[in-house]
Amino acid sequence: MNFLAETSVLSDHINENLQLIPVISRFGIRLGLGDKTVHTICTEYNLNTDFVLAILNTYLNEDYFPEKKLQEFDIALVSNYLKQTDQYYAHALVPNIEKHLNAFIAMSDPGNKQLTLISKLFVRFKEELMSRIRKGLLEDDTAHALLFDLKNILVKHISGNFNENLCYAVVFSIDSLAHDLNKHNRIRERILKPMIDNLADAGIDDWQSLIAGEKSAVTDESLEISPRELEVLKLVAMGLLNKEVADRLNISLNTVLSHRKNITAKLGIKTVSGLIFYCISHGYISADEIEL
Repeated sequence: MNFLAETSVLSDHINENLQLIPVISRFGIRLGLGDKTVHTICTEYNLNTDFVLAILNTYLNEDYFPEKKLQEFDIALVSNYLKQTDQYYAHALVPNIEKHLNAFIAMSDPGNKQLTLISKLFVRFKEELMSRIRKGLLEDDTAHALLFDLKNILVKHISGNFNENLCYAVVFSIDSLAHDLNKHNRIRERILKPMIDNLADAGIDDWQSLIAGEKSAVTDESLEISPRELEVLKLVAMGLLNKEVADRLNISLNTVLSHRKNITAKLGIKTVSGLIFYCISHGYISADEIEL
């Protein structure tokens, strides 16, 4: 297997594996990399080197999938990468297929009715994929199935007069998206979905806002966690009882209970397990600080 490491010269690997170009673009990395290592580039772009390496190595090697390692990353980090990928599909890969398909149809026999059907199939695929992206669906392979059918029809079943070279271009662009989509779906289904399930089990209702790292639409400062509430939150997540929190912070038990009520109202998290998940995912405490 062709693995990248922190000390790998990224441009060398991209020269050998051009499919990595759209992957690095999702991280905001631009070409003109010189002889810089992966670690140097990640530092310059303020990226998590381990996460970038995990994604790049997943794309390079079909049998490589660091499931446990990816699940250790912050949920917002994984979610942001998946959203960037969705945007790349919507604004780059799908328009690229559409461009080649329109040229293919325009330069082929206008009397070939199969081309009209192929065009309609692509429109349906595009609508399904855009719908999935908008809704953030995790278990929906309709778009992928339509893409497979579209490629299969062009390779196996198209007949009559058509521009063969432009047909190749359509097939190659479809295959590029299908290949990328396979890897993208593995990360989405095997990493993001288990994270969301954990959030639901932990009693976190508004998991979409937590994943997006977004604040509530209400911007009133009274809805933000205060410094004292954060102190209480961290101690509760670390396993201290209400009375122990009160003693540690030298405040009354009623004050602790009041803070906890406010924390629940502001975060929408009802359980201690949910508070633990929230604190770890936001870097307020580490897993080592939790009393099991």
